[in-house]
Amino acid sequence: MQPARSKIPPRLECRELPAFTADSLNHVRAVFASADGCVLGQAWRAELEADFTPGTVRVGWRGDSLLVLAELQDADIFTRATALNQRMWELGDTFEIFLQPAAAPGYAEFHVTPNNQRLQIAFANVAAYERVQASGNFEELFVPGELFHARTWCQPEKQTWWVYAEIPAASVCGTTGPLPGTDWRFSFSRYDCIRGRPEPILSSSSPHAVAGFHRRQEWGTLHFVPSVKS
Repeated sequence: MQPARSKIPPRLECRELPAFTADSLNHVRAVFASADGCVLGQAWRAELEADFTPGTVRVGWRGDSLLVLAELQDADIFTRATALNQRMWELGDTFEIFLQPAAAPGYAEFHVTPNNQRLQIAFANVAAYERVQASGNFEELFVPGELFHARTWCQPEKQTWWVYAEIPAASVCGTTGPLPGTDWRFSFSRYDCIRGRPEPILSSSSPHAVAGFHRRQEWGTLHFVPSVKS
């Protein structure tokens, strides 16, 4: 697992996971125990913020879906999100997943909150992001329906919450073509909010030179490893 202070974009070997149901956190953790992963850090800072808490993300695949498990330490787990496709990053704690098929102009952004509310955004290209960033009207790119499945577990007594996500290739690529042997660009990011603190604590798996999660030149590479046939 790549160190949090590394300046090199991570490369993850995304391997096939056995069939399972996400019926319990212990079950899901056992399935992901040997999966490749990365940590969240603040590469744009000389030192971590005083209130920084760690996060770890592991990945795998099954069928036509990317599978993600995030463990997020958190001193104050909360969100005001109540429905699909709200501005989750303004409402409290948020885990973010950025995905882009190799050489594709567009990319997808998915958010999950501690109470499992989700946000889905599709950027056709960099110009689409720059347009809504300038206008502030991100809602025009929100995608309705359910593009991906997620489940969360909150353990306030352990100051930790967990996100499990299943993201079909069609929600990222627009096609259900086979994943093994392909590469995606990726970044996992986080808004860690503490009530009473004016600004959230930002962190990312990408070694961003500045705190800008859409800086794709610093995203990592996700390689879908072909399954081993017996």
